[in-house]
Amino acid sequence: MSKRETYEERTESLLSPIVSKAGVEVYDVEYVKEGKDYYLRVYIDKPGGVNIQDCEDVSRALSDALDAEDFIPDAYILEVSSPGLGRVLKKDRHLEQSLGAEVEIKTYKPIDGTKEFLGVLKAYDAGTITIEENGSPHVFERQDIATVRLAFDF
Repeated sequence: MSKRETYEERTESLLSPIVSKAGVEVYDVEYVKEGKDYYLRVYIDKPGGVNIQDCEDVSRALSDALDAEDFIPDAYILEVSSPGLGRVLKKDRHLEQSLGAEVEIKTYKPIDGTKEFLGVLKAYDAGTITIEENGSPHVFERQDIATVRLAFDF
């Protein structure tokens, strides 16, 4: 397991009692380096969406727990937020919750001359994700997909 995966997994285990008390759920945890800075990003959610107070409550409690455990030797910035309207669907549980919703898929390489696809999420398994575009199914190999996110219009 990589350093990143270890930090994300340990953070998620610290979050369990915190989110339970706050009445929210963990959507995702990511530990990333951007430029010279490391970020520990926690995305929380609940039916109807989270508010600033939810994020603040989780952030304070998590910060205290992280300070007590002190398992990340690097200096990092802790961010707690909602996954947002155009949330990235990384995990199978995200895909399960989004079946029947309109999604955007971006691929690493062009397929039929394009890298961006829009359709209704119909199915997924360990190796593929299927959307329906204009009434026709389109199956993507997961290894070819850069991102899958919920689509939204303004």
